[in-house]
Amino acid sequence: MGFGVFAVPLCKTTDKMKRILLTTAMMALAIVAVNAQDMKKKEIKQTAGRTQLGTFAPEFARLNDDVLFGEVWNRQEELSLHDRSLVTVTTLMAQGITDDSMKAHLQNAKKHGVTRQELSEVVTHAAFYAGWPKAWAVFRLAKEVWGDAKQTREEFEAMTDYPIGQPNDAYAKYFIGQSYTARMDGEHGGPTNVTFEPGCRNNWHIHHDAVQVLICVAGSGWYQEWGKEPVRMTPGTVIAIPAETKHWHGAAADSWFQHLTYHTQMGPKASNEWLEPVDDAQYNKVNQQ
Repeated sequence: MGFGVFAVPLCKTTDKMKRILLTTAMMALAIVAVNAQDMKKKEIKQTAGRTQLGTFAPEFARLNDDVLFGEVWNRQEELSLHDRSLVTVTTLMAQGITDDSMKAHLQNAKKHGVTRQELSEVVTHAAFYAGWPKAWAVFRLAKEVWGDAKQTREEFEAMTDYPIGQPNDAYAKYFIGQSYTARMDGEHGGPTNVTFEPGCRNNWHIHHDAVQVLICVAGSGWYQEWGKEPVRMTPGTVIAIPAETKHWHGAAADSWFQHLTYHTQMGPKASNEWLEPVDDAQYNKVNQQ
């Protein structure tokens, strides 16, 4: 899991505070990276070769099942199943292979966490190099695989290394839509993972006498301070929210969203003040950007 963007702070702070926030954020990243390392590793087992060609071409079947899929695809520490799926789809598209094998690899890509948005972006980019008609052919197959509905929970779980956890019932009255929480390394004071379904967001709120840090780990979402433009959050975005700052955060309208959160610089009067909801008009305006 890579973290490429560090957006801190969003309002004025001292150099000392910047260093403190950077240090605490990096410590949290180290904790969650260790916890996520062995969270999910799917072993690929393939039998198509032996099923279809086992008696006709047994050696080819063995190489297909045991070497290509059994060894190469299972080198997940070097390249994830998600990324291998995108490489495979792009390679087949470049060759103009848009038959049942392409559809099977698109289905695998979906199973391995590739979203329709990612697939769309990759195929659109590759179209300029591999050919426009080939992209059309891939998109026709992809629409059959992904459909037009929003990303399901199963699709999202396939693309994230972090647990969704339990419904966030204790704070449900401060959210529009469904959210979930899971403690990361809770026995040692680790951060909390908050997951938002598409369209879910929390109310405007203020953290008094404490700094909140958000670390996006999956999906796509928004953060906004009162009176300022919204900030898109994607995996790797880290935002430190200074105390006494009115803000909200939540998922994009068409995507699940996960962020880790913890508090630092906590003073003796640390508290959370929940305010008005982010109504549909405000939220829809943000998602049009």
